[in-house]
Amino acid sequence: MEKFLKDWRQDAMNKHQYESAIFIGDKLLALTNDPNDAFWLAQVHFSTGNYSRAQTFLDKHKLIEHSPSCRYLAAHCCIKQSKYEDALAILGDKTPAHLLSNTNKSRRKLQQTSGNARNGVHRRGTGRTDGRGNSEEWERELTSDIKYEAAMCYLRGTCFAKQNSFDRAKECYMDAVRIDVQCFEAFDQLMKNSLLPPDEEWTFLETLDFDAITANGTDTSQEAAQFAKMLYTTRLSKYKNPAEFSNAVESLSQHYNLDFNPDILLSKAELLFTQCRFKQALAITTSVLDTDQYNFSFLPLHLACLHELHQTNTLFLLAHRLADLHPDEPATWLAVGVYYLSISQIAEARRFFSKASMMNPHFGPAWIGFAHTFALEGEHDQAVSAYGTAARLFQGTHLPQLFLGMQHLQLNNMTLAHEYLTTAHNLCHTDPLLLNEMGVVFYHLDHLADAIKLFHKSLHIAQEIDSEPSAWLATRANLGHAYRRQHQWSLALREFDEVLRQGSKDMHIHCAKGLVLLEMGRCWEAIGAFHEALA
Repeated sequence: MEKFLKDWRQDAMNKHQYESAIFIGDKLLALTNDPNDAFWLAQVHFSTGNYSRAQTFLDKHKLIEHSPSCRYLAAHCCIKQSKYEDALAILGDKTPAHLLSNTNKSRRKLQQTSGNARNGVHRRGTGRTDGRGNSEEWERELTSDIKYEAAMCYLRGTCFAKQNSFDRAKECYMDAVRIDVQCFEAFDQLMKNSLLPPDEEWTFLETLDFDAITANGTDTSQEAAQFAKMLYTTRLSKYKNPAEFSNAVESLSQHYNLDFNPDILLSKAELLFTQCRFKQALAITTSVLDTDQYNFSFLPLHLACLHELHQTNTLFLLAHRLADLHPDEPATWLAVGVYYLSISQIAEARRFFSKASMMNPHFGPAWIGFAHTFALEGEHDQAVSAYGTAARLFQGTHLPQLFLGMQHLQLNNMTLAHEYLTTAHNLCHTDPLLLNEMGVVFYHLDHLADAIKLFHKSLHIAQEIDSEPSAWLATRANLGHAYRRQHQWSLALREFDEVLRQGSKDMHIHCAKGLVLLEMGRCWEAIGAFHEALA
């Protein structure tokens, strides 16, 4: 009878007939009084959204202290009900120290035991009275408990993030991945919310014990470990180690048929966006959204590309469709805000960016867009306040600090601009835009040699990451001005000529070129340059 009821219950679950599963599961629990059947029934209540009923069920059957899986489910119920303090009371507010020190040993022991069992060596537990018997089964239960402990670390981090305690949330997420490298939810939170600077992301990846991953056979385990590491590599910041990222993507595409996988394509598009190759990035995001138009993970990048390429008609249609079909998604109102920003209706853009940020207070693109609206109107104080909020929420990304530095640069507060830009540089050493802004600060402080060095470094990195050359004409022009002020006329003229050769129509470049030619005694050429400026 028990097998009959379990099969019936599972069949109902496979068909998503939750009422049937609850009906049969309740009868099975009455028959067996097995804690595993009780836990299974609580999971069904959770799946139907009856979080309070699931939690009450766990309490009634005294399952919370039964195992890590039951504590995990009870805490998850509390989080779904926004009872974060209650969840922390169940989880505890600190990661148990023994988990971090003993995890690797336990995993390797499991791997060894599994290999021995496959070779016909079955070890019996000795001196145990809990009835588990076979040591392999005991090791598997231990590993299951470790995975649930890692999941509880993830939930602990979620609670701290909801309470705006991002430092503690970051540590909990990192602990979760250290305990169980397959706890992708925690790793994704670290990457998606930019809780780690680019350097720390790569360092953290190298500290993870991918060798703890077990599969059928030693060779398979090694392949699985390498596969997981390559997958995680594609999620890291694109401002650092583009070669390693490209190698990981190429290997995943060639050997595992993932060249058209949406997550891999998103990583490729992010790299192209970082390189200011907006058309290529837009082509990728468009190809994915054409086949999966409600893949919301692509939308922020897709919207940014559309904005950079001034495709306002496409933005209009996309924003309307999303507003009609998905009014409860923050990305919908981000799209509406980006559209209004693209047509210079700043007040309307601000209203919708604000709506998106209120729907999800941890939605980074909405906060950055909200701050941009103040910056575009010259409301520097409000812009500084909004960028400051983004900097507190997303401590691992350098962009809010960069934008804060740019605002103070516009306000001619060179000391504060230098301070914020230096903070941004400590987080990311390889952003060409950041290096350009630091060079501008040194230019205004009359530290011309330092400014020239930074402008050169910015252009070098832009070339190294294969960025679009036309995106860095302003940096090359700044380099020319720095040479001009140092009276290095030939070098200044070379830079201005290169800017004009790449298609710039800026009158100020023609004027600066004319001044340099005058200083070089080439008066007729200077007159021609001034005529170009006037034209």
